[in-house]
Amino acid sequence: MNEAMRTIPSRSLRPRTPGRVAALLSLCLALSAPAVSLALDTGQAAPEIAVTTADGKPLNLASLKGKTVYLDFWASWCGPCRQSFPFMNAMQEKYAKDGLVIVGVNVDKKRADADRFLAEFPAKFAIGYDAAGATPASYAVKKMPTSVLIDRDGRVSASHSGFSTEIRDEVESRIRAALAAR
Repeated sequence: MNEAMRTIPSRSLRPRTPGRVAALLSLCLALSAPAVSLALDTGQAAPEIAVTTADGKPLNLASLKGKTVYLDFWASWCGPCRQSFPFMNAMQEKYAKDGLVIVGVNVDKKRADADRFLAEFPAKFAIGYDAAGATPASYAVKKMPTSVLIDRDGRVSASHSGFSTEIRDEVESRIRAALAAR
């Protein structure tokens, strides 16, 4: 046996016990689960968006000043987006009268991919397209979906990456709080 092999502690060569494997799996699942966290600093001015709607019109945050905006970055290949669209439809319907505007920014390279997704999961909120990826880059989006809640003054109120039914109540609570803030 060479010198390097003799310096490895024997405990590092032990087989993993079922308890240690379960703990490791739990940690991995916890780290990969959707998290409500801030991608941008709270209170920071939200970066401007420059996207185009389905009818070719520009859509930007400046035109939504005074509204609470839930900005959602999504893609046709995103599994959790299939759960988030019904949620966003419900939030738009429930809180539009209070000043909520939901904007879904699609990042697919091919518009046809987004269109197929929307045929299966229709949106009752504004959809903008950014195939170049400039807008998600300005928001440091690393995971689909990523959503940013923007207050009436154009500042980041909260954000989260991923989506599951387990975080629906917390996200809705943050929306209500942003709508209540004056």
